[in-house]
Amino acid sequence: MEFFDNILLGFSTALQFKNLLFCLIGAVIGTAIGVLPGIGPIPTVALLLPLTFGLDPATSLIMLAGIFYGAQYGGSTTAILVNVPGETSSVVTCIDGHEMAKQGRAGPALAIAAISSFFAGTVATVVIAVLSLPLSALALKFTAVEYFSLLVLGLFAAVILAHGSVMKSLAMVLLGLLLGLIGIDVSSGIARMSFNIPELADGIDFVPVAMGLFGLGEIIANLERPEPQRAVVSQSIRDLIPSRADMKAAFPAMVRGTFIGSVLGVLPGGGAALPPFSAYALEKKIARDPSRFGKGAIEGVAGPEAANNAGAQTSFIPMLTLGIPSNALMALMIGALMMQGIQPGPQIMTEQPALVWGVIASMWTGNLMLLIINLPLVGVWVSMLKIPYRLLFPAIVLFCCIGTYGIANSLFNVWLMLGCGVIGYFFIKVGVEPAPLLLGLVLGPQLEENFRRAMLLSDGDFAVFIQRPISAILLGVVVVLLLALLSPAVLRKRKEALAE
Repeated sequence: MEFFDNILLGFSTALQFKNLLFCLIGAVIGTAIGVLPGIGPIPTVALLLPLTFGLDPATSLIMLAGIFYGAQYGGSTTAILVNVPGETSSVVTCIDGHEMAKQGRAGPALAIAAISSFFAGTVATVVIAVLSLPLSALALKFTAVEYFSLLVLGLFAAVILAHGSVMKSLAMVLLGLLLGLIGIDVSSGIARMSFNIPELADGIDFVPVAMGLFGLGEIIANLERPEPQRAVVSQSIRDLIPSRADMKAAFPAMVRGTFIGSVLGVLPGGGAALPPFSAYALEKKIARDPSRFGKGAIEGVAGPEAANNAGAQTSFIPMLTLGIPSNALMALMIGALMMQGIQPGPQIMTEQPALVWGVIASMWTGNLMLLIINLPLVGVWVSMLKIPYRLLFPAIVLFCCIGTYGIANSLFNVWLMLGCGVIGYFFIKVGVEPAPLLLGLVLGPQLEENFRRAMLLSDGDFAVFIQRPISAILLGVVVVLLLALLSPAVLRKRKEALAE
């Protein structure tokens, strides 16, 4: 009965007019930025964080979640019609989706992509709801000792699964942890690494850093990239309702893609590209005629699109139940909660049930909105590709500066954001992924706080971390991951997998 009570609580929150409105706004914005190449959900969520400051916590998180999974829908539209993936997660959809469009089957391709995404989103919402109860019950057994070990595991897993060099990712995490320590020490009242700058007394604000690294950094890098050649499929888009044969071929791929995405979406640092690429590889491997793939196989659209949306939504599981972000975008979500004065962690399920279950229920209503609004508006989304990127850039920068200044009426935050934008551009040029830095910045203060609490509980005895069973298991997994990193074979396989 508790499960159904929670679901009813969630829908009573999600179906409020204000939350429905902002869910729709998030879904539309997400679709738009999914259509436009070079503007992904991470920069967009980072840029919109200041707008959530005046919203209720549930409303702000519902809108940001809508942007995330809305972008997964939007990216497939241009991937199929224009062969330009608006999102990294839609790259694999180009392979067979655009081939179907060139064969005059753009309608079925778009419909299967939308139906697969809605099916996967519905199943993923149920998965989140089912897993949230046992995970929240387990989380109630967590003390500062277990939570410290869980944070350590999350950081190490993010390092291993992040793209690029392991050492660079580890360095980014350590840099993020150091930045998280800036400010006045709560215990002693002594300022740490603030260099007598008054604005740093309360620590580095999360929002300007996120907006600079992920928003401005990526946008600056996009300016030097040539505009892609965009040849829209000339045939009219018709017959949006797929045939029975199309559904019969696509449905098993939807189910397999949903399963793969649901599993991989929870993994820390997995990223948006891992689920769809894994689903496509599986479909090609088990197909009776693998040569069909790359020539318009409908399974090559259904499987990756299902995995794409399922992975996007299940990545909320560790964030909502344990307060651990599985990727950079979930770190931004945690930042949005912290801006609202809510401390992410295992207690959030019991302290903020309306927030958690409202976000979960909104995922289903948001996916339904996307299914209804996307297909009729295909022409609008494609026409957005005519907007030159050089015209979008000044407007985005102006919006960033206004939003950053408005958080605390501080010009220092604007300069901090601009500086982080330059650093983010530098990271892109040298091939360093900034996501681990953001995870370290978000989790660093929590890591320090729980370590101090654990030491107080144990009178300074470090053995407490291995004496408590849950903590010992979590740290054991960390040790296994570290040993795996020492294996050249594991490193080689990791490099090959990320290259693919």
